[in-house]
Amino acid sequence: METREVSERLLEYGVRAIRAVEALPRSLVGRRVGDQLLRSSISVGANYEEAQGAESREDFVHKLQIALKEVRESNYWLRLLAKADTIPANRLSAILDESNQLRAMLSKAVATTKGKRKTTSPRSISNCQSQI
Repeated sequence: METREVSERLLEYGVRAIRAVEALPRSLVGRRVGDQLLRSSISVGANYEEAQGAESREDFVHKLQIALKEVRESNYWLRLLAKADTIPANRLSAILDESNQLRAMLSKAVATTKGKRKTTSPRSISNCQSQI
């Protein structure tokens, strides 16, 4: 998958999360969980974008790992909202599915990049980036 496609999917994921947070009730739980979901979900794309400007292979991997941690966290908050029926599960199914797909893609990218030899050139990093 092209880097631009992944960037666009992550941007759309952030937009969906914003819409989900906006749909939350104006209760204590809605505000607390909404804050956590908003922070984690929109930082996935931001960290991925930062990875594109990485200064080294290690920096690239580190930023991808942060994006992966954030997508895992946002997936947790989405599942919690569905389980607590704060937002009906059927309204969250599409974003949960996308969250799982993004998690799998980022996991693979991290594993692939980590598996490369330490002598990996910047050109090889571009090749790995284009795989996700």
